[in-house]
Amino acid sequence: MSFEIVVPEIHTNGWKPHPTYKVNLRRTTRQVNVGGIKIGGDAPISVQTMTKTKTDDIAGTVGQIKAAAEAGCDIVRVTVNDKEAAESMAEIVRQSPLPIVADIHFNHIFALKAVEANVAKVRINPGNIGSKDRIRQVLTAAKDRGIPIRIGVNSGSLEEDILGKHGYPTPEALYESAMRHVGICHEFDFHDIVISVKSTDVKLMIEAYRLVAERTDIPLHLGVTEAGTTRVGTIKSAVGIGTLLSEGIGDTIRVSLTDDPVKEVEVGKEILRSLSLASRNIELIACPTCGRLEVDLFGIMHQLEEKLAGVKKPVKIAVLGCVVNGPGEASEADIGIAAGKGVAILYRKGEVVKRVKEEEIVSTVLEEVERFQPES
Repeated sequence: MSFEIVVPEIHTNGWKPHPTYKVNLRRTTRQVNVGGIKIGGDAPISVQTMTKTKTDDIAGTVGQIKAAAEAGCDIVRVTVNDKEAAESMAEIVRQSPLPIVADIHFNHIFALKAVEANVAKVRINPGNIGSKDRIRQVLTAAKDRGIPIRIGVNSGSLEEDILGKHGYPTPEALYESAMRHVGICHEFDFHDIVISVKSTDVKLMIEAYRLVAERTDIPLHLGVTEAGTTRVGTIKSAVGIGTLLSEGIGDTIRVSLTDDPVKEVEVGKEILRSLSLASRNIELIACPTCGRLEVDLFGIMHQLEEKLAGVKKPVKIAVLGCVVNGPGEASEADIGIAAGKGVAILYRKGEVVKRVKEEEIVSTVLEEVERFQPES
């Protein structure tokens, strides 16, 4: 990994006010193609989710996939955990607007059926897929159809001998498990591989991914497994995934939440946006509020979130209820509001436009969003 920092020019009165740092820290990896979505190399970092329906509920599963696609998802994973699920895959693949990854545990026959259904990728957990011969069968079928494999290692399902050797899940144990199965893939001349080394322990997950990134050029699927409820899972995922992405590690991500797949996609996209790794839609910024607040900022932000939910424009909106920091922060957004004592100043690209009443703030912002034109 390499980086370049462009130092801002120095003026006689100090540093340039808004320096721009150009940083290139992206790890160089080989590239695989997942149903038209490229992972690794110079491809954009993709966002994944997983359906929460019973897979044999084809209509419900496809409905979740379409909702995820609308939210900006790139790839979706579907469990193939029984005979009925395996038999449903061909129709799900046919109806899906997104590439489908078949999630396989325990039964390699289901993996073979998923390949027959023409899924875009197969995810297997090395610790529970079975013998080397079963893995060979899956690899051979996948290679014949040009379907990549994700080797999905979890700290909770490591092979017994590796767990016995290390005593408990460690970064080296996760790395060793992943590389054992990379070796099997290479033995059968299979190289379209993505690796994940997930854990519920954020620190363990970070260190394991760092090992794989340091020692291989295989693209990485990032995630904190079983992260938990939306509040806790979002925090853990942001810390784990965000830390690695900030170091240039990671080629595709999945946020695991006990929530709707759309919520997983939204959090994943926001993690990428926070690191300038994905284009923004609406970005709403508001002050945390304090005793200086003199407008109903909570109500204003609730209305704006609701009314702007479906808008797909890369516009930054700042609504500040403070006369101390508000004007400066509002002027740095595409559309800014600095409010106090029932009135507000509207800023457009840093320029004062007009004063508006408190009850006009929401409608004024909506009008500004409607007329906003992104820079080409």
